[in-house]
Amino acid sequence: MVFFSLPVFRAHPRPAARAALAAALLILTAAAPAEAHILGGPMGGFGSGFEHPLLGFDHFLAMLAVGLWGAQMGGRAVWSLPATFPMIMCLGGIVGMTEMFPIPYMELGIALSIIVLGGAIAAAWKAGEAVALVIIAFFAIFHGYAHGQELPLAADPAAYAVGFVVATGLIHVAGVGLGLVLGRFYDGKLTRALGGAIVLCGLYYLIR
Repeated sequence: MVFFSLPVFRAHPRPAARAALAAALLILTAAAPAEAHILGGPMGGFGSGFEHPLLGFDHFLAMLAVGLWGAQMGGRAVWSLPATFPMIMCLGGIVGMTEMFPIPYMELGIALSIIVLGGAIAAAWKAGEAVALVIIAFFAIFHGYAHGQELPLAADPAAYAVGFVVATGLIHVAGVGLGLVLGRFYDGKLTRALGGAIVLCGLYYLIR
């Protein structure tokens, strides 16, 4: 029975950690393999904006990766990365909505965001907070621009914008929760493996 006395098998998440993991898994199962910026059909207000990041798997993966990377880095990054992404995404949304200036290679930027963020997680890169924030902000512009281009098509653009910002924040929280739970096992190797899976998804979007 020594096998079951090993530390790995005694590592059970606490109730709060289990709740965070359950919330993360719930949001993961809600995501469908579609691209948020090419969804068709009529769009409403808050509800449509809220479901957009969940149904757009490419956006979903990048937003989840932001939370995972923040949890993996620890310290202030746990909240500074997830807080920065939605704010900069809003700026990108304004650019996309008003078309003040075009942002080229939007699809490429979104695919690269998945690859870079997933790669940072897979490598367990403890970047300086300023460097991480610059990377997060750069890619948030592309995601915001993609959403912003759809805002004029919504029945209630303001409510739609609030909806996708709220959903983005929840996906970040799910990523942080998942990262904190997975980081307790196997010296963070599960988190790194998930980062590798995210990279593969990003490569799929890039090649396609």
